[in-house]
Parts: sequence; C-alpha cells; structure tokens
Amino acid sequence: MTAPAGTSGPSRIAVLASGGGSNLQALLDHFAGAGAAQGSIVWVGSDKATAGALPRAAGAGIATAVVTDPHDGGALIAMLDAARADLLVLAGYLKLIPEPVVHAFLGRLVNVHPALLPAFGGPGMYGRHIHAAVLAHGATVTGVTVHFVDAQYDRGPIIAQWPVPVLPGDTPELLAARVLRVEHQLFPLCVGAVAAGAIVLGHDGRVHGHLDVAVSPASPAWRFGLVTDAHAGPPYDGTPFAQDAARLFPR
Repeated sequence: MTAPAGTSGPSRIAVLASGGGSNLQALLDHFAGAGAAQGSIVWVGSDKATAGALPRAAGAGIATAVVTDPHDGGALIAMLDAARADLLVLAGYLKLIPEPVVHAFLGRLVNVHPALLPAFGGPGMYGRHIHAAVLAHGATVTGVTVHFVDAQYDRGPIIAQWPVPVLPGDTPELLAARVLRVEHQLFPLCVGAVAAGAIVLGHDGRVHGHLDVAVSPASPAWRFGLVTDAHAGPPYDGTPFAQDAARLFPR
C-alpha cells in the first residue's frame, strides 16, 4: 500500500481552494480540535488572488500563495515542497491538477465533490451547476463524495460517500446548503483518516482502511444521520434527515 501521508508525527497538510473557503474552515476547525494529533494545515493556495480562502488562512496564521499558472505542475510542486507538505487537499479547487503533481502526491491527494460520484461529476460540474443538474434529472438522492485524485476530473478512487435526500420543493440553493452541511462533517473526517494513515490507497488502486464516523449503524437510517435539516416550510420544518430517510429507505 502507499505509505501514509505522515510517517512521524502529525501530517503537514496543504490545501488548494478557489472560493470562499467554507470547507477550508471546516478543516481548520477539525485540525485545531479533535484532529490535532492527525495533522495541521500549513499552507493554503488558490488560483484566484481574490479567493476568500486566502484571508481565512492568513487569519489563522497559515502561509498562503496564489497559484499564478494552475497548469504548471513543476511550480506547484516547488510550492508544496517549500511548505514540506505531506498531504494535498482540494477544498473547492476548480482547476485540474497537473499530472506531475498527481504522480508526486499519489495516495496523498484528496478532493471533496458535492454529489455521489460518478454521477454529476466531470468538467463543468461544480457549484450550482451540480445541484441544478441533480434536480433537472429528477434524482431523489444526492450526496457528498470524498476521493483520492487521479489525472481526470472526479474519477479517482472513492474514500467515502454520504447520501443526502432531495426534498420536494428543493431549489439548487436549498439543496446546495443541505449538501454543504454534510461536506463540512464528512470531509474533515476523511482528510484526518488519510493524514493519520487510517485510510490509504493501495498498490491495487483500491482504498483500504476504516473511516470512524460517530453514527451508529444500528440506526434505521444511519447513512443520513450526520446533520438535521433546517428546511423552512411544511412538511419538513426542522425534520431530521434520518426521519425522512427512514421513510425513503426502510431497512
């Protein structure tokens, strides 16, 4: 199997983000608290000088940089080497990672995607476009996927997935907010597990290990138990996801 990200002490984690950085904030909170023994965020980069993720990181005392040419794998590797990064995490980064970086960080490069891959992934599938496509196709379930990154958009080996119900009356914005809450829960757990070596990418190209999620499988609808829904309006006022999921997917 590929070696764990960190071989001695907590892993040094680099993050790439293109937007406001809410997933970055979830990572910062995790590694400042429960995940402190697993790793720490040491560097944050973005392809956009105006990305909100950069001031978030700077405010936490973390080194930041603008990736001026996202296609220049050598330059990005040099930045990551200078940061002594063990693990590279994509938190809403919209550029395709150059192949030299993918090879250099094989098994140490993790992405989160707000849908259940391989559905609703690939070029152009980001942000509101994803949730609009889910609704346009009439899907009743969407979710979050965390996966190792390869040379193609959204095609690397899957680390974990968590489904999220699509509710009557959903708009792309309502659905995006519900999925994002699950991203903020699941993504840090997966990154922490990879950072600690509890989950690894094997030489067989498959994911090995265990993700410790604090939801009991004894629950009738445990897959939907991460968060509760704050959807306004009947009949879903404050209804926990688990109750809706129990009706949709009885076990």
